[in-house]
Amino acid sequence: MPVADAKGGSAVPDREPEGMDRSRHMEDELRERNERFSAAVENMSHGLCMFDADERMIICNGNYINIFCLDPKVIRPGIPFLDILRHSVDIGIASESAEQLYAIRKPYIDQAKPSTYEETLSDGRIINISHRPLALGGWVSIYEDITEHRRAEQELKEQHRRFDAALANMSQGLLMYDADGKMIVRNGRFLELYNVTAADFPLGTTHRDALERLLELGIYTKIDVDSEVAKTEACLVAGKMHSAYRHLTDGRTILVTRQPMSGGWVATFDDVTERRRTEERMTHLAHHDTLTGLPNRQMFRERLDLALEDPAATPLAIFSLDLDRFKAINDSWGHPAGDWLLKTVADRLQRCLRSETDVVARFGGDEFVIIQFNFKGIADAEKLAKRIVETIAKPFRDKSRDMHVGISMGIAVFPDDGSDADTLLKNADTALYRAKSEGRNLYRFFEPGMDAMVRVRRALETDLEAALPRQEFDLDFQPIMNIASGEIVGAEALMRWHSPERGTVAPDKFIPVAEEIGLIVPLGEWALRKACSAAAGWPAGLRIAVNVSAVQLKSGDFARSVISALAFSGVPADRLELEITETVLMDESEVVLRTLRQLRGLGIRIALDDFGTGYSSLGYLRRFPVDKIKIDRSFIHDLGNRDTAAIVRTVIGLGAELGITVTAEGVETEAQLDMLRGNGCNEAQGYLIGVPSKAADIQRLLESRSVHSQTG
Repeated sequence: MPVADAKGGSAVPDREPEGMDRSRHMEDELRERNERFSAAVENMSHGLCMFDADERMIICNGNYINIFCLDPKVIRPGIPFLDILRHSVDIGIASESAEQLYAIRKPYIDQAKPSTYEETLSDGRIINISHRPLALGGWVSIYEDITEHRRAEQELKEQHRRFDAALANMSQGLLMYDADGKMIVRNGRFLELYNVTAADFPLGTTHRDALERLLELGIYTKIDVDSEVAKTEACLVAGKMHSAYRHLTDGRTILVTRQPMSGGWVATFDDVTERRRTEERMTHLAHHDTLTGLPNRQMFRERLDLALEDPAATPLAIFSLDLDRFKAINDSWGHPAGDWLLKTVADRLQRCLRSETDVVARFGGDEFVIIQFNFKGIADAEKLAKRIVETIAKPFRDKSRDMHVGISMGIAVFPDDGSDADTLLKNADTALYRAKSEGRNLYRFFEPGMDAMVRVRRALETDLEAALPRQEFDLDFQPIMNIASGEIVGAEALMRWHSPERGTVAPDKFIPVAEEIGLIVPLGEWALRKACSAAAGWPAGLRIAVNVSAVQLKSGDFARSVISALAFSGVPADRLELEITETVLMDESEVVLRTLRQLRGLGIRIALDDFGTGYSSLGYLRRFPVDKIKIDRSFIHDLGNRDTAAIVRTVIGLGAELGITVTAEGVETEAQLDMLRGNGCNEAQGYLIGVPSKAADIQRLLESRSVHSQTG
C-alpha cells in the first residue's frame, strides 16, 4: 500500500519485488481454479469423493453426503476412508460391518485401472460406484443412485416377460407389422392355427408375402391377394379396424382382424369354426321347428311377406292344415309316439309338394301351413289337397303298431282372398274351420260367407268357457225301465246348458265343442259329482248312468275323479254306470283300457252307448268286455223295417249269449216296447218310459219304482 512522506508531501509509492508480484498472481489464479473446481464438484449430479495415497479424504461434494446420509460435521477432509465406513455403519446406512465393507471395496481401490461395481444400501437403494486411480496415489470415486433406473429396467423386463407370456398364451394368433409393412412380431398361436413353421413366416415378411405363402401352402382357398392388400392399406389410411372371415381348405373358419396402431398395424387370427357353426345352428333354430326341421312361423312369414312384396308376384295359395284325431294318438301312446308321428307327417307333406319353391311349415302342435307358388288355378290347389289327404290317410306304422290320422285343410288364394299375409292366413284358417265342422279329413276353399260361421263358432266357444264358472249347467234325468218287470231300475244323467243369451242349448251342439277346446274334462267331472250327489237320495239299488267322453278317459286322472265323486256322495260303486261310445275304444289305447279295467274292478258298470252306429262294434266287444250295450235310437225308430228289426233281434240275442244287458234307447210307442219285450230285450229308455226331468221330479218317479203304477 502507499506510504506517506515525513514532510507531509506525497512520496513515490514503494514497489513490491517482481517475484512477489508473480507469486501473488499465481495464488489468485490457483484460488480461482479451486473455486471453479469446488463449484464444479458441488454441482455434479453424482456424488464425488477423492482420497489420497494414505486413504484419507481430500474432498467430497454434497451429493456424496446426501447419497449416504452422512453427517457433514463428521465427514471432513483428512478423515480416513475406514472411518467413513464406520460412520455409515453407525447411522445404519450400511448393513455389514465397516471391516466387511472395507474388505469388499479394497480390491477395487487397489486396482491400477478404473473399476465399477454396485452396492445395495440397507434402505434398499442401489448405488453405482466407480473408482478412478490418481497418478500420485489415491483415487476418485463417483457415486450414482441408480435405484429408479434399475427399477425401470426391471419393470421393462417384466413388461417384456408379460408380453412374451401373453403372446405365447394367447388363444388368438398375432402378427405385428411395422410402418414399412414388415412383420416384427409373430406368436406361436399363429403357427399352430395354420399348422406352419417359423421358417415359413420369418420376421421381415410382408403382408403380401404372407398371403401368397398361405396360398402356396394350400392353407387358404383361392383369394385375391391384390384386393386383400388394397383393403388393408385402405384400412390403415382410414385408421379403422377391418375384419374378414377366412375359409381354410380343411373346413375351418378363421376371423382375421386388422387394427391400425402407431407406426404399423396388428393382425389377429381367431379360430371361430365352432362359433360360426353354433351361430348357424342358432339361426337355423330361430327359423326352423326343432322337432320336424320344417320352417317355423317366423320363417314362413318372412317367405310369404317377401313373396307378396314382389310387384310381379304371381298368384299363390295358402293351405292351413290340421291333423284329425292327433290328440287321440298322444293320449293313447304317449308324446314320444306323437312326436314321431309329427315328424313322419312332415316328411310326407314335403314329398307331396310339387317343387322346391313350395314351402311347408309347422306353426306348432299338429298345425302345418303350406305356400303353393306358381298357382295355376283352383284345380291346381285341389290336386295338391287331394294328394295330401290320400298321403296322410295311409297308416303310419311305428314299432309294429298302426296309427291312423286324417287331415283337414283350409285354402285361401292370393290375391282373390287377400292381398296381405295376415288376411290370407286368417281366411285359410276360416276355411279350415269349415272343413273340420263338415266332417274332417276334408279340404275347403275360403268363401266370404265363412267369416260369419267362424265368428259364430268362436262366440260359442267364448260363451261355453264362461258357462261353467257362471253355473249355467244343470242335469236332467231320464228313467230306465226293466222291460220284464216294468220297474224303474235307474236313470241316465243328461247335461243341459241354460245360457242367458242363447236359451237352452242342446247337448249335441255344445258337447263336441267342449271336447275340442278341452272344457269337457272339468265339465264332465262336475257332471259326475252332481249326478252321484243326486243319486245318493234315491232308493237303494237304483243305478245312475253318466256319459263319459273319450277325452275324459284319456286325460289320465279320470279314475281318480270317479273314485272321488263316489266317496264324496257315498254312492256304492255298483250303482254307477259309465256310458262310453265306440270312439273311446277305437284306438285301443292302453291308458283307456287300463282305466276302464280299474273302474270295472271296483264294481262300476261299463255300458257301450249308441251300439251299432260304428264300423266295428263286435270287435270292440271282443277287445273289452262291457256290462251293457245300448241299441241306438235310430234302430228303434225304424223297427217297422224288416232289416232293421232283424238287426235289433240279432243284437238282443248277442247280448243274451254274452251275458250282457241290452238297453233300447228312444222307445216311444207301446208297439216298440212289445217287440222288444217279445225278443227278450232287458231294458228300455225313451219318452214312453219317461221324459228327461229335473232332479226333484225324477226323485218322485224313482220312488214309485214302476211306470205302470203311475200310468194305470
